[in-house]
Amino acid sequence: MTDQTRSAAAALSITSVFDSGNIVVEGIDGTTATLSIRKDNESDFFQWFHFRAAAPAGTALTLRITGLAASAYPDGWADYGACVSEDRETWRRATSSYDVNEAGGTLTVRYTLESDAAWFAYFAPYSLERHHDLVAQAGACDGVTLRQLGFSLDGRPIDCLELGTGAKPIWFIARQHPGESMAEWWMEGALDMLTDPGNVHARKLLAACRIYIVPNMNPDGSTRGHLRTNAAGVNLNREWHAPSAERSPEVLCVRDRMDETGVAFAMDVHGDEAIPAVFLAGFEGIPSIKDAQLASFRKYRDTLAVRTPDFQTRLGYPEARPGKANLSMATAQLAERYGAVAMTLEMPFKDNVDMPDPAQGWSPERSMQLARDCLATLAEMVEEI
Repeated sequence: MTDQTRSAAAALSITSVFDSGNIVVEGIDGTTATLSIRKDNESDFFQWFHFRAAAPAGTALTLRITGLAASAYPDGWADYGACVSEDRETWRRATSSYDVNEAGGTLTVRYTLESDAAWFAYFAPYSLERHHDLVAQAGACDGVTLRQLGFSLDGRPIDCLELGTGAKPIWFIARQHPGESMAEWWMEGALDMLTDPGNVHARKLLAACRIYIVPNMNPDGSTRGHLRTNAAGVNLNREWHAPSAERSPEVLCVRDRMDETGVAFAMDVHGDEAIPAVFLAGFEGIPSIKDAQLASFRKYRDTLAVRTPDFQTRLGYPEARPGKANLSMATAQLAERYGAVAMTLEMPFKDNVDMPDPAQGWSPERSMQLARDCLATLAEMVEEI
């Protein structure tokens, strides 16, 4: 069946034919829909969904997303609640349950419409239109330059906002994996803070640093409704050792600009499907690791944990063994190539297990606040970077 199907009897219709939309309608029976997720183009990755369900207000919907045991991160579905919004501004969590034994792994979402339509997504979407608004508004602020570093495979610009009068080159990049939309919400919070002339942490950073911000490394995957890859099915966070114009022009143009500027500090912003926490991953396994470089990373991590209860150091990825870092990944490559204090920031698709919010779970608002905490932490120790 198509991804735009209507049940005449119940007047339930489901579609994903819009920016970042992704769902396949397998069938509709009254107010129950059986759905599946389309794979990324030229890839076996799938996990991101985003669709609209329309029916008369008061309709109690049952939405069954099937086949999820074969998804990219099947451990991500347990204790996960689908995001839902009726105004596309405020996103909350719908009642959801996962049964690994039903129809190849099924997430069942139950929701009663308050109006005549609701949008459901794996996380609150960050649209390409909002991205253009973000770069336009930030680029219009005093002292901010908007550069177009290159083009994606589909011809979309790779935008970079540059600001600050200091000498230290600081880089922030996000959405290498397009389904991790919390990363661009983080970027909105960062830019809002950095362009606020009254924010003392921002003023300190801008005086000490030249800051380079790429809010969306993968606009093609974002628009196509991909989880993890660009238009050609390439995972951009496995291209940093040898990006090419044919496979990964998005990484190539950003790394070329980094070669021009140098990198003292870098943060690659992501989301993690399975771990219900905010955490950092570092570069412990790079061949050229230096004691001072590693000490700066650990001090940043530990200081951030003191600043905000939304961040913790207990849960996360295992450290790479000495000499075993994957240099195709941004954090390891930037630490090795430039001697940077580099890190990957991960936010949850689920709720934060230490600071749960039953209504929203992890949210755009918390992502934006985390950005402010991350930047304030950097401002505290910028002299040491």
